[in-house]
Amino acid sequence: MKLSRGIDAINERIGRAVRWLVLAMVLIGAFNAVARYLGRWIGLNLSSNAYLEAQWYLFSLVFLLGAAYTLKHDGHVRVDVLYGRLSKRGQAWIDLIGTVVFLMPFCVFCLWVSWPTVHNSWIVREGSADPGGLPRYPIKSMILVAFVLLLAQGVAEAARKIALLRGELPAVAHEHQGSDSDPTT
Repeated sequence: MKLSRGIDAINERIGRAVRWLVLAMVLIGAFNAVARYLGRWIGLNLSSNAYLEAQWYLFSLVFLLGAAYTLKHDGHVRVDVLYGRLSKRGQAWIDLIGTVVFLMPFCVFCLWVSWPTVHNSWIVREGSADPGGLPRYPIKSMILVAFVLLLAQGVAEAARKIALLRGELPAVAHEHQGSDSDPTT
């Protein structure tokens, strides 16, 4: 459980930091829109492809780095036809099986298929195809980081569900994972 708490802490810090990227993304988008119209009005080009790509990169970071945080807080999409009717123990089994059979292999697969693309991007120092754009290789690296974080959070969640099923954790301990009163975080 110590490892789970460490993984939880890392993803909690990253998730809280990522929240600020949303604000940065909105501000860059607003600036770019104003600069584009103001530039037309005064006859200068105040906008650039770098602003557009920065906004796209920030959205990518929010999505990629927020995935593990979302899993930690049980905020992912779930088809709740059967799950909500099960006991906490039944839900723990569903979560454990889903994590081990689907989430973990998916993360490993994504890491495996992404590695060559990211590696090649670094070798050629891939840049934007648009003039004035940003380099692409750093943002592509975030794909690997995101799936490592998601896989690690999956391990933490699986360990927590196993502990719950063994009776080492109370069935309600996992419900409010992000709260200060939760002994599992």
